[in-house]
Amino acid sequence: MPQTSKKTALISVFNKEGIVPFARELIKLGINILSTGGTYKLLKENKIKVREVASYTGFPEIMDGRVKTLHPKIHGGILAVRDNKSHIKELIKNNITPIDFVVINLYPFSKTIEKEDVKEEEAIEMIDIGGPSMLRSAAKNYKFVTPVCDPKDYEKIIKEMKKYGNTKEETRRELAIKVFKTTNFYDQAIADYLSGNTIKNEPLDFHYEKAYDLRYGENPHQKAKFFRNPQNNDASNVTNAKILHGKQLSFNNILDSDAAIELVREFKKPTAVFIKHTNPCGVAGDENIEKAFIKAHEVDPMAAFGCVIAINRECNLKIVDYIFKNKIFIEIIAAPSFEKKALQKLMEKKNLRILELGKINPPVKRRDIKKVAGGILVQTSDTKEITKKDLQVVTKKKPTEKQIEDLLFAAKIVKHVKSNSVVFAKNHETTGIGAGQMSRVDSVFIATHKGGKKIKNSVMASDAFFPFPDAVEEAHKAGVSVIIQPGGSIRDHEVIAAADKYGISMVFTGIRSFKH
Repeated sequence: MPQTSKKTALISVFNKEGIVPFARELIKLGINILSTGGTYKLLKENKIKVREVASYTGFPEIMDGRVKTLHPKIHGGILAVRDNKSHIKELIKNNITPIDFVVINLYPFSKTIEKEDVKEEEAIEMIDIGGPSMLRSAAKNYKFVTPVCDPKDYEKIIKEMKKYGNTKEETRRELAIKVFKTTNFYDQAIADYLSGNTIKNEPLDFHYEKAYDLRYGENPHQKAKFFRNPQNNDASNVTNAKILHGKQLSFNNILDSDAAIELVREFKKPTAVFIKHTNPCGVAGDENIEKAFIKAHEVDPMAAFGCVIAINRECNLKIVDYIFKNKIFIEIIAAPSFEKKALQKLMEKKNLRILELGKINPPVKRRDIKKVAGGILVQTSDTKEITKKDLQVVTKKKPTEKQIEDLLFAAKIVKHVKSNSVVFAKNHETTGIGAGQMSRVDSVFIATHKGGKKIKNSVMASDAFFPFPDAVEEAHKAGVSVIIQPGGSIRDHEVIAAADKYGISMVFTGIRSFKH
């Protein structure tokens, strides 16, 4: 194994994942370590030989840690050109140690501003100054310095050092490119936040990196690639999902998986979602996930052929046995985790894609982007959750507490169905779904046809107001007992009158949920 010369690594990370074993490997390779703050403390606790930056510079951390690495002995050590005799003389003259590895990851600014009601003072403190400065210095001097901003690169770096005695220049160049992309995105996020609203910014910049090439797009004659946001910290999405089995996801697979995962995230109760062409064809919740799964499948078994499924609990053997017993053809199944035996049995299906999501978080605020020819539309994502407080009873008959639960369940689903849309539900289970029709009454026709006798005593959720009473009349014929809708039509009084006529309870929310 080639031996490295005595080198120095500066380590200061917010995300400390993998840093202890990485630092141990550096020590084994004869590399000295400088560190700061919490990173220094962690390495010391793990009995790793490390020197504090303040001890090296002779200047203490000040201003609550705002100033700790902004010092000539740090940046001089990073920026010195090793084959420039003048630079080397200045290093010696000023007692500056060359720094060969800069291992930094930045304060989580984007993650901080995603939090509800985050105060500006908190966001400001998450603007990293020293980190980007050191990373950019290292990236500028990549011919001699290894810049590291991503824990995923630790393993590759150690392997190269063990093999060659140092990282390869081509690797350092790649890492430098990653640094500049990272700091560029980081600065843009800060500028967006300080502007008050990302949608108001001009120009609007996007920073995505290619995840992989796709075999084709929506259709075989279309070329396609998949790009990911490098600052995507949200674990519960298709981009960050771990593919445990099956072929690489296709263009349509990614869209359908995204639709399934985004919908299942709405629910805390064990819930299963069946998706076909980005629309749900069955959704159900229950006290245990296998019951929820069976109910969701039974909503529309025909539509579930070739579906994408997402569940918000571990996939167990009972679910897998049900899939095999009923010979359900599934394209993709996504879950937080999989029981060992369940996974082994699922892997018998050669073409099934199995996605492990990890912890499923509630929906998060982010940009929602839609394309048009020659441009894009940008809006905030629809994370609005309708609660009991939003409900205004507008009919003579009031809904029961049990019906209100089903109303709120259906309201969560209808915003994930392409407009015009209606959703029928009963006992935390969809009984009929009407999606993407040109008139709302047509959506009701389709949903009642799909649901049949199951719809009796269901609630009905509509993504927008009813322009005429005809949809209420059709809902009555199917046996609907309660309706939830935004209200706001000039004919609201006629719609309410029709509901009263048929003994249907109706509540307004004042919240529309179109999905185009």
